[in-house]
Amino acid sequence: MHSSATVLAVVPARAGSKGIPGKNLRTVGGRSLVRRAVESARSAALIDAVVVTTDGDAIAAEARAAGADVVRRPADLAGDQASSESALLHVLDELEAAGDALPEVLVFLQATSPFIDPDDLDTAIRRVAEGHADVVFAAAPSHAFLWRIADDGSAVAVNHDAATRPRRQDRAAEYRETGASYVMRTDGFRQHRHRFHGRVELIAVDPAGAIDIDDETDLIAADATAEVTAESAAEATAHATADAVAPQIPDHDPSPTRAAPALNGAP
Repeated sequence: MHSSATVLAVVPARAGSKGIPGKNLRTVGGRSLVRRAVESARSAALIDAVVVTTDGDAIAAEARAAGADVVRRPADLAGDQASSESALLHVLDELEAAGDALPEVLVFLQATSPFIDPDDLDTAIRRVAEGHADVVFAAAPSHAFLWRIADDGSAVAVNHDAATRPRRQDRAAEYRETGASYVMRTDGFRQHRHRFHGRVELIAVDPAGAIDIDDETDLIAADATAEVTAESAAEATAHATADAVAPQIPDHDPSPTRAAPALNGAP
């Protein structure tokens, strides 16, 4: 591992998953979920090192192939009841036991979020590194009217007055935690042993990519999003290339006040 890492990204990716067997190795847009998370972290300008903590041999191999270091997670931290915090703390303990300096900023990424934007990570890291916040997490804006079911089976409005139906543009946005990323000060995290501590801020991310893989339907939606994203990127590249090489022909006379000569040369 990189003992001099000031900003360390950790991707917990256990082998067991009841909802989708082998979930962290399932692919979106031709790349496994764990690879997508590692490559997003490595593309961020401010992340110095990336670690995948796992109990699975295949995941460990995929993580290394993607450019990450690997910390093997013990069985008691890889079960259904184990928290993400426990996996992160284990990585930090392993670093300390090896005599490595702990990072100043810890970036917790979830492989189940396949569209993590490196620029969003850098923005969040700056907020924490510069002392503006202790924690910054990813959240998608929402204007949804939420309801819950009461004990008697009736529907109860949660985030609005059911008798008032303001237009979308007249409502302040609320934010849904996406689970994609959490950036935090390492010392604060180790002290509180929880991802939310001190001053907490959020960074608003694109709702279109705020997909969390929980079942097969989510994989289908993510694959479709990846395809659209790839097509858009290809089109943008094609247009940029065409603009760069195409001759610049004006669509009007650049000197409209000058009379054009007649075919016989007369004025």
